[in-house]
Amino acid sequence: MLNPVTAWRHFLARPNDDRVKVFGVAVLVAFACAVIVSTTAVMLKPIQDAHVEAERAARMARMLDTLPGMREVMEEAGVDSLETRIVDLSTGAFVTDIDAASYDAEAAANDPEQSTVIPANEDVAGLRRRANYAPVYLLERDGELLLIVLPVSGAGYQSTIQAMLALEPDLTTIAALTITEQGETPGLGARIEEQVWQELWLGKQIADETGQIVISVVRGTASGPHQVDGISGATVTSNGIANMLRYWLGDHGYGTFLDRLTSEGLGNGL
Repeated sequence: MLNPVTAWRHFLARPNDDRVKVFGVAVLVAFACAVIVSTTAVMLKPIQDAHVEAERAARMARMLDTLPGMREVMEEAGVDSLETRIVDLSTGAFVTDIDAASYDAEAAANDPEQSTVIPANEDVAGLRRRANYAPVYLLERDGELLLIVLPVSGAGYQSTIQAMLALEPDLTTIAALTITEQGETPGLGARIEEQVWQELWLGKQIADETGQIVISVVRGTASGPHQVDGISGATVTSNGIANMLRYWLGDHGYGTFLDRLTSEGLGNGL
């Protein structure tokens, strides 16, 4: 039986221009680099996740600061942040046996046991799967809803766009739209993060008088309460935002939850 130490010495004794030695060294270097990169990624992931969560929280805080009088309302209600609750998207009911603070909807969406395949005819957001449960953020006072924030996501031109959609108590008027994560083309699609563009969503209506979700991003200048100006040169990204909202506000997204919230309210066993 060949001794590993002897084999290693024979390998090192080969000429440096020997093909076997060159190939072997390349494989060993690649393997060592892969181990180092993988180990580093695993070790740094908790830190990276914490930074991402901190950035999302900061963006949420900035979004709240853009809403007129919202901080004053929160102070009056005695809260400094919105309440996080988990919703069963299939029934629209709140779930009480899942820890909202630790629930990761993105990870759940990638787990077949915790997610649902989105039918092709409904997958306008290009997600393929969605988690069975989703977090929502609520501001209420004495059982009265003052603001609701819904995490939404969808395919853009070259990335998955993550955003927070804030709705006023009527659940049809947009209070704010904040992009929390995107990897679109700098100078074009990436402009969805610009405050000027996000402010265009303020006061827009997500549905028409029949309740159909009709919010859209249009080329040129918007002409009605259901339209927002598109970004020049970023048609795919702009359409991605509209499709993202249409999906998440529809029946396969938060639609059932919003319908129940409208008919039953927060304090009626929802």
